[in-house]
Amino acid sequence: MKVLVFGSNGLVGKAIVKHIRLQKNLNVIESTRQDTDLFSLTQTRNKINIEKPDVVIVAAAKVGGIYANNTQRFKFILDNLKISTNIFEAVSEDSRIKVINIGSSCIYPLGVENPIKEESLMTGKLEPTNSPYSMAKLTAVELGKSLKEEKGHNVINLMPTNLYGPNDHFEEMNSHVIPGLIYKMHQAVTNNHKEVEIWGSGKPLREFMHVDDLASAIVFLLNKKFDYEVLNIGTGEEVSIKELAEEIKEVCNFKGKLKFNSNLPDGNPRKLLDSTKMNNLGWSHKISLKDGLKSTYEWYIKNI
Repeated sequence: MKVLVFGSNGLVGKAIVKHIRLQKNLNVIESTRQDTDLFSLTQTRNKINIEKPDVVIVAAAKVGGIYANNTQRFKFILDNLKISTNIFEAVSEDSRIKVINIGSSCIYPLGVENPIKEESLMTGKLEPTNSPYSMAKLTAVELGKSLKEEKGHNVINLMPTNLYGPNDHFEEMNSHVIPGLIYKMHQAVTNNHKEVEIWGSGKPLREFMHVDDLASAIVFLLNKKFDYEVLNIGTGEEVSIKELAEEIKEVCNFKGKLKFNSNLPDGNPRKLLDSTKMNNLGWSHKISLKDGLKSTYEWYIKNI
């Protein structure tokens, strides 16, 4: 089975490639912006026509944390729409190709009942700070559904919970919460700072999953037959941002004070996925948050 991974150089893509390489029955084809400009339909179509994959995994996306999403709103919706529309239009010419489209749990509406079921999709208002990104990802889900209904493609839209791990983007302002906190606390230790500021109150509850668990789930699904259009993938475990910060503080050996700035946005107050459907297929996560944070920090130290 030939599996083409678009976005193979990112957090998710690298993990997927690593796990596929361990399978004897799978042949992975890596694709990055160096070989294919996904903003170009011509280049995207040419890549698919040349490689003739059995499966296309859409791991390419413009991503970031609350600050990036809220200050680059036009860029987030535009770039992600371009990527999705070009890939789906290109694969539409060959109904033999299976598509695994990687979405995000942030596309679920604000205030829906937790744990969040797949059926909650598009039933309410989006969280305001990342609504442009969410709208782009929702469009990709609809593209996949339409492609399946009209042209017969096998399309599955995966909704992973908040991801972290090696090869993430570690910086103060534009990162997701875990790499952002690792960066800030490591800088504080290095520069002997006594305090680290954290956005929001620390009260929101979040579910986090190591990217290797997502990659193992995708490999698992490549060898399974099922008829879900949307499938949640998570751990079923949640932690407050305050508890998460304390865990990262311990991992980074930061001895100073954590200062929560309630004047800055919290985002969604709670976001826990219902992964019952995925678990019933026979998959479950393996990496605990504690172990995952430790290994991620060790990777960061070796690669900064």
